[in-house]
Amino acid sequence: MEGVRHPGTVEALEARLAQVEAELAALRSQCARSGLPQLAFSGLLDAKDIRAMPFRGETAPDDKSGLVAERGSGYRATVWAMVVVEVRNLPGQPDWVPGTARLTSTTGTPVKVLSVHLEQPRLQAGESARVAILVEPPSSTERLFRLELVDTEGGRLLPITGIKL
Repeated sequence: MEGVRHPGTVEALEARLAQVEAELAALRSQCARSGLPQLAFSGLLDAKDIRAMPFRGETAPDDKSGLVAERGSGYRATVWAMVVVEVRNLPGQPDWVPGTARLTSTTGTPVKVLSVHLEQPRLQAGESARVAILVEPPSSTERLFRLELVDTEGGRLLPITGIKL
């Protein structure tokens, strides 16, 4: 006779489920509060008090990520800032989902990244979509930055220069 032993008691599993449900509720709340990426996707970020800086993202010619940065915009207001860039996943490449981002000025000053959002659930081979990176407003007056997008699995890094914010 064979038996299956579960590693936790019912109480432990219920406690873990409650914890995961609380984390999910917190994430949903955070998404509701970070409506700026959705505004960027809708094209509604052209208010007078928001400075928009269009740019053409540059991917190094020898980049092996299978991704290409295209046009984008940097948005800076008094209390928030955001970079939105179009990313193309080249044909024959695996699906891509951004996980983390690093933004630094051309002099090396880091900018705190608050969240990363892809316009759709995943970027399939041959598709393009916008990625919105919500950041704290840079404290310096620098305007040129370098962005690094890393996929959720940590294997595909897309470095982009020429970011204006």
